[in-house]
Amino acid sequence: MPPRPRRICVVTGSRAEYGLLYWIIKGLQAMPAIDMQLVVTGMHLAPAFGSTWRQIEADGIPIARKVETLLSSDSDVGMVKSVGLGVLGFADAFQDLAPDLVLLLGDRVEILAAAQSAYLMGLPVAHLHGGELTRGAVDDAIRHCITKFSRYHFVSTAEAATRVRQLGEDPASIFITGAPGLDNVNRLSLLSRQELSDEIDFALDGPYLLVTYHCATAHHADSAAAAPLLTALDRFPDYKALITKANSDAGGLRINAALDDYAARHPGRVHVVTSLGQRRYLSAMKHCAAVVGNSSSGLFEAPLLKCPTVNIGDRQEGRLHAASVVTCADDAGSISAAIATVLAPAFQRVLDATVSLYGDGQSSDAVLTLLARLTAAGERPLPKSFCDLPHSAEE
Repeated sequence: MPPRPRRICVVTGSRAEYGLLYWIIKGLQAMPAIDMQLVVTGMHLAPAFGSTWRQIEADGIPIARKVETLLSSDSDVGMVKSVGLGVLGFADAFQDLAPDLVLLLGDRVEILAAAQSAYLMGLPVAHLHGGELTRGAVDDAIRHCITKFSRYHFVSTAEAATRVRQLGEDPASIFITGAPGLDNVNRLSLLSRQELSDEIDFALDGPYLLVTYHCATAHHADSAAAAPLLTALDRFPDYKALITKANSDAGGLRINAALDDYAARHPGRVHVVTSLGQRRYLSAMKHCAAVVGNSSSGLFEAPLLKCPTVNIGDRQEGRLHAASVVTCADDAGSISAAIATVLAPAFQRVLDATVSLYGDGQSSDAVLTLLARLTAAGERPLPKSFCDLPHSAEE
């Protein structure tokens, strides 16, 4: 009797994370020895964030379970309570699905809930993008917590691998695979400028900035959090702005309200969308004059597309920055100066020499090969132990 397929449960909670996982999910679907189970949670299930679970189904990917986590809240307390809801929901989902391995990516609060539940239920976790730093966001500590709940670590860089090792993880469990989101740049058929304009119903008939600004959750955002960015955009009236809304972190709804108000006051020049999806987002990145904001996409995908990035504030502090990334303080003057720098003709020489620091866009195949090998034995791993770093002779 042939062995049953190994059950790998993939969890996704946001539009951005789903785009990063897409080729891994599709690859798992195509593997006869794997039963891929997709659990959808977080922003995917919220109408306020586009009900993006519908796009997953449109992509031909069945959803095994939906785990509700979000409250109708925009506060730190609401974010904490959503973790509790997630732990309860994932406990039921994992009990029903009985996966052999749980695959998680990143550092959001719903992913922390999934990691806790899986660990306490004795389910091995494979984690993507551990060991990175984002000192300006609460995600930094969450990411390291998920590392400690995880059995296997698929990291994007050698520097990240070193940090996971510093957290006491077994070197044999750490694999440098690159960033899977870069695969989209190589594998998606991107839209022309006109096709993109038609799909979003907004004319991109001149130079434009692609803007994404999230709440820096290590701080407490107020209703004016996006004001410096919007003031800076006003100083470039010859450039349109295509803006994607903030995520569900505390303060995100207030930022989104400010973005909607800004677009209403600048019809024809500013267009705000809840979610573009990976294909349209990368197409917008390909054709834009610059990426502006504090999203990780400005550090990961933009350099591979030779697109300049204005990285605002400290939300991404600690991550590797390619030469095409100009980081500035979160005030209108600094943002304006950084935008002017990347738009200057002389910056083209920097773009020409830019190389990706997060891999070559072939990460998903490496992850799939590892998942097949790690689940083939069909045995539960032994309890984890803390692996101390070697001591120097002088100590």
